[in-house]
Amino acid sequence: MMQKTDWMPGKRADQLALVLNWTVILTAQLRTAWGIPQAQYNELLELFDTAQGLLQKAQSSERTPVINIQCREAFEALIAKARFFKNHYFLLPPLTGADLVTLGLTPHDDHPTPSGPPTAEVMAETFLVGRHELGMRIVYVSGNPADKANKGYRIWYKVVPPGGEPVTNPDQLDKSFYTRRKKDLIQFDYGDSGKTVYIAVQVENDGKKGPWGPIVAAIIP
Repeated sequence: MMQKTDWMPGKRADQLALVLNWTVILTAQLRTAWGIPQAQYNELLELFDTAQGLLQKAQSSERTPVINIQCREAFEALIAKARFFKNHYFLLPPLTGADLVTLGLTPHDDHPTPSGPPTAEVMAETFLVGRHELGMRIVYVSGNPADKANKGYRIWYKVVPPGGEPVTNPDQLDKSFYTRRKKDLIQFDYGDSGKTVYIAVQVENDGKKGPWGPIVAAIIP
């Protein structure tokens, strides 16, 4: 399952639990050490109490459309204040990685996960765009599109005039460009109209290339 990238929980009860945990952790000593003004802390407590009370009403027989709106607005204010605390106090020294975990936050990862050589096989699916232009979609023949090794695509192609020798080996392709997009555009010279372009694609990752995909052919409009 893909992990949620935002640190703020999605459910209101969990949002309250997160902020409640902060109010317990933020003793007077820590508030001083982290540079949190008393007024800001008091405002966080007030927003928490308001959101908690309105959520209880919204989940009870007192529920009305007005209470629902008030509850939504109260949580919007609470979340905004929580994000303010995170950005202005919790992401600055002297917090440690352990502090961030205690606060229910994700420490910043300064060491990106290395990715290996790409193994996916992809091909180009062409479509008409305009005169002397072909649109191109990257289609995965094999492999996982979400693999971190699939950072980009090296598009190889060759233009062949009518009656010319067809391309049967990707080593015959003589032009290329790199793109990170799964949908891109190839522009040709005016005189290429009516010629055939042969295209093959390799996944590329910091100079490391994956296997060749199938060669596809299209008439240049």
